[in-house]
Amino acid sequence: MGEPYHQIRGTLQRNGVLAFSSNYALYGDISERVMTVIEALVPALEVYSIDEAFADMTGIEDRDQLGRVIRAQVLKITGIPTCVGIAQTKTLAKLANHAAKRWQKHYGGVMDICDPERRDKILKALPVYEVWGVGRRMNEHLTAMGIKTAWDLAQADAWMLRKQFSVVVEKTARELRGTPCLALEEVAPPKQEICSSRAFGERLYEIEPIREAVATYAARACEKLRAQGSLCNRIRVAIRTGMFNPEEAKFAKGIVCELPYPSDDTRLIIRAALQGLEAIFRPGHAYAKAEIMLLDLRQQGEFTDDLFAEFQPAAAKKVMRVLDEINGRWGRGTLRPARVPVAPGWGMKQELKSPSYTTRWEQIWSARCK
Repeated sequence: MGEPYHQIRGTLQRNGVLAFSSNYALYGDISERVMTVIEALVPALEVYSIDEAFADMTGIEDRDQLGRVIRAQVLKITGIPTCVGIAQTKTLAKLANHAAKRWQKHYGGVMDICDPERRDKILKALPVYEVWGVGRRMNEHLTAMGIKTAWDLAQADAWMLRKQFSVVVEKTARELRGTPCLALEEVAPPKQEICSSRAFGERLYEIEPIREAVATYAARACEKLRAQGSLCNRIRVAIRTGMFNPEEAKFAKGIVCELPYPSDDTRLIIRAALQGLEAIFRPGHAYAKAEIMLLDLRQQGEFTDDLFAEFQPAAAKKVMRVLDEINGRWGRGTLRPARVPVAPGWGMKQELKSPSYTTRWEQIWSARCK
């Protein structure tokens, strides 16, 4: 996991592994179908990520049976295999889901650990690094303290964990004991940061195509910003070279740019991003990737205005609303800033991209009967 494709291409081919380029439209559509199926079967649902969700099973008598129905329906309607973990808390449900995958043949892909005996058995069997939120560095600290399994973490003193680490680790330990600390969020809260980043399809040496890429990523990030009704107060621009070619010089640099006022105006944010790019670009390098991050996000009206400070003009809001309405009706990129190209030469190659079976008419599967 995480190794560059070109380094393991031979191994994959020898073992019959098929490789595919990213197809975000297909992934998003399939994810939405999976979540729609689950939502129809449970009282409430929180979509946690593109391939994961938390469901409320309050009032369900036969939880194990419902888990098997969910798994069977998702597979039948979407063709996607899943595993279901059932417990009293989110952290335990994540652990149960991991156990359902690990011992899938024995439990049939559904693991219910609401029973205290089964829960404790699973906690003792799984290492602490399998617990939701325990990363490599924290695992090293916990192991040094003698906390090696999920059971050890559940038995640790919660106040000591809070003092030693954070309130998040304290809540994790309480959740492992069966005390809910994380509520189900049926409506996802606005993101605190928005990132837009892609690797280039080829190495870029000149600044002009990188300007196009930065403008494109900034425009996409602004779409997400307006979709959640937020404003941005600062942005971060970053560029870097490839990381794996020993013959290429390594270079990576980023810069944080302050906006004159909180804004969701694509034009203003692109202008600031390009100024930041000018400051960090160094000629003579083979650049492989650029990144835009929108920082210090607040909802409309949450920023405290200075009486004498600039603020976003009402005309800018109208322009952005028209931009989004046109693109929402006729497709993304129908109306765009001049800096954003239609078919960039630096775009991702995606030579191994699978067809968009569910989102493009011309790529739908066809069947012929003789």
